[in-house]
Amino acid sequence: MRKRINEEAALSGQAGFGEFVALMAFTMSLVALSIDAMLPAFPDMARDLQVSGANDIQLVLSLLFIGLAFGQLFWGPLSDSIGRKPAMYMGFALFIAGSLLSMVAANFFLMLAGRFLQGIGAAGPRTVAVALIRDRFQGSEMAKVMSFIMTVFILVPIFAPALGQLILLFAGWRAIYGSFVLLAMMILVWLGLRQAETLPGNSRRPFTLLNIGAAFREVLGSRVAMVYTLVAACIFGAFLSYLNTSQQIFQQQYGLGTQFPLYFAFLAIAVGVASLLNSQMVMRFGMHTLANLALLLMTILSWLFLLVVWLAGGHPALWLFMLLCFALFFCVGVLFGNLNSIAMEPLGHVAGTAAAVIGSFSTLLAVILSFIIGQAYDGTLYPMAMGFAILGSISLVLTRGVDLPDI
Repeated sequence: MRKRINEEAALSGQAGFGEFVALMAFTMSLVALSIDAMLPAFPDMARDLQVSGANDIQLVLSLLFIGLAFGQLFWGPLSDSIGRKPAMYMGFALFIAGSLLSMVAANFFLMLAGRFLQGIGAAGPRTVAVALIRDRFQGSEMAKVMSFIMTVFILVPIFAPALGQLILLFAGWRAIYGSFVLLAMMILVWLGLRQAETLPGNSRRPFTLLNIGAAFREVLGSRVAMVYTLVAACIFGAFLSYLNTSQQIFQQQYGLGTQFPLYFAFLAIAVGVASLLNSQMVMRFGMHTLANLALLLMTILSWLFLLVVWLAGGHPALWLFMLLCFALFFCVGVLFGNLNSIAMEPLGHVAGTAAAVIGSFSTLLAVILSFIIGQAYDGTLYPMAMGFAILGSISLVLTRGVDLPDI
């Protein structure tokens, strides 16, 4: 696969396999950067923007994901109509506009408006990148490519909080949004120069409500796609609840202060290592087998985590918390590399709309679930542990009812 792509790239002057993986990873990383780089800035933002409730600052993440969820419903069908690259260009433009609005926001309302616009904009590159990848790969090959991308992508959560903390030390939280603008412009130029359009004109679908509705019904009518979309929502919702409360857990509950990015990075490594291993294992064992195994193990670990939290009165030792979360997030990394690919597999002929519906529905449901868990944060790990245990169990039940031959 890699040899074939490099040969095609040499003839066309476009990105080879390694550069393609890096480009797609950085394109999709705008969302991760927009999340993780802001985490150390929460206390300063809450103070400067006069945020009252202790958990209200979590809305800085929630509004971005809500924008991401609704944006995907638009960008996917649009990319099926006008092509992948033009849709991605438009998404980058909106993301840059939202970043600038957040950077100059004088109150919390304008900040949230900017974050919502950021989310809508980031949905373009994020969603269309999946469709672009699906244009070129399918089945286990797509899962393998997605795992490679996730391996590069995971470097962002590892280093983003440290980047945010560094910028805070010298320039304040508004400068973090300026870094988003610079990165988006760099990726936009890279994409324009090195990535060819993957959707030929004769394969495009007119952007009409009738065509979009027909494609949506096809996605919603696929049992495999919908079950694994629900599972992705549950897993992402549990993981997002950790992201929402990570600053409070590390800096307030455990009193780690500026060491927070180091501990956050350590747990992010678990997802990266899992994605890298998954890229090797998926071609041998199949994405369905790996996803089911990772889901079973994650659910068992989640209930163990809840038991440990209960025995420790909601506040286990830091080393034990880190150990359990590392194991949990390793399973999450395997799942991230496979769930989308399984859900997308029957829908290659409507890849843009499929990516939109699957991404939008799973993200919106994940935001709702994580918001409920995050708002329940009370200075203990009970809400997070219960969220992982309950959502993992629901996911396990959902997948038991799907008889999917491995691909």
